[in-house]
Amino acid sequence: MQGCGNDYVFVDGEREKIPRERRGDLARRISDRHYGVGSDGLILILPGRQAPFKMEMYNADGSRAEMCGNGIRCVAKYVYDRGMIQAREFGIESGGQVRSVKILEGEEMPLSLLPEKAAQGGRESLVRVNMGRPVLGAETVIYSRKLFRVSMGNPHAVVLLEDQEPWTVEKEGPVLENAPCFPDRTNVEFVRVQNREEIQMRVWERGTGETLACGSGACAAAAVCMQKGLTDREITVKLLGGELRIAWEREDGDLFLTGPAVTVFQGEYPDEI
Repeated sequence: MQGCGNDYVFVDGEREKIPRERRGDLARRISDRHYGVGSDGLILILPGRQAPFKMEMYNADGSRAEMCGNGIRCVAKYVYDRGMIQAREFGIESGGQVRSVKILEGEEMPLSLLPEKAAQGGRESLVRVNMGRPVLGAETVIYSRKLFRVSMGNPHAVVLLEDQEPWTVEKEGPVLENAPCFPDRTNVEFVRVQNREEIQMRVWERGTGETLACGSGACAAAAVCMQKGLTDREITVKLLGGELRIAWEREDGDLFLTGPAVTVFQGEYPDEI
């Protein structure tokens, strides 16, 4: 499944019993785009303790991650499409927190975010998720680069580019990801403000590299732009893989992320467990 091209292999962890000590290694092998299935990582869908479901996410290098905005929307679609839950609005645990998700229908759907053939309940759906309250740090300088540190339950470093400044994702991304001040590494977002209603973003995800989209990263970037007064409180984030809609009504409140969730294919992976 994928959300704006941010693709993951999803496994029903209740039916497929994968030992915890094998999950990181499986994520590395299954994510390989030449010798495996090919993905930005592996996500297990498990029974939750504080909510009906729990999302356990692994990056392409096998490391654990706390949160994924695109991934959690796909989890919502997965369980809803398969009748594992009948309600359109419910909670999913991720990184020790419960996120509220909603499968959108009818007038709730901003169709500009979906491909022409998209329809709720089919291969493609539109899902809104409450991403929680962002924690914004002060502007700092790392390796001569000004950036903003943001927590969306996972770590982000947001770089605001000048109008004509070139993208330096592949050059600066891995350097900033592994900077000593980030003991758990960080996701890095490179952002260009286009106008009050739109920003453009490219992302270097820790443990994976550049991806076509990052939901939590889009929220982090939007929060910085909104907090600095560079944009309105509801904007579209344009990514290499598509568009996401971010809304933040109050600075002391939660951010809401809306975007597509797409089923690509299903099958069996010949793994010796």
